[in-house]
Amino acid sequence: MFQFIRRFFASNRPSTSQLIGEGAIIIDVRTPAEFRNGHGKNTRNIPLQTIEKKVSSLRKQNKVIITCCASGMRSGRAAKVLNKAGLEAYNGGAWSTVEKARKQSGV
Repeated sequence: MFQFIRRFFASNRPSTSQLIGEGAIIIDVRTPAEFRNGHGKNTRNIPLQTIEKKVSSLRKQNKVIITCCASGMRSGRAAKVLNKAGLEAYNGGAWSTVEKARKQSGV
């Protein structure tokens, strides 16, 4: 029974540090004020409310996208919007977690 549950919830998703090491873009979807109070290195700030307007420019970059925010809620919503638009995007969760993964990747 537990193997079925594990298999059902198992993910083939690469790790955040692996994605970053392979050149993924990190997008912080918090407000500009939150972003100014702290953010990860090499992170772009595109607030959740404006993410749909940026799909075209993100598509042109032809890169995997990792979204982050304060807790993972807004970044989860942003990743869904991007996935629905046909982009490969993953919810990285809290920006501090993504920053740790970036450091692990050596980038």
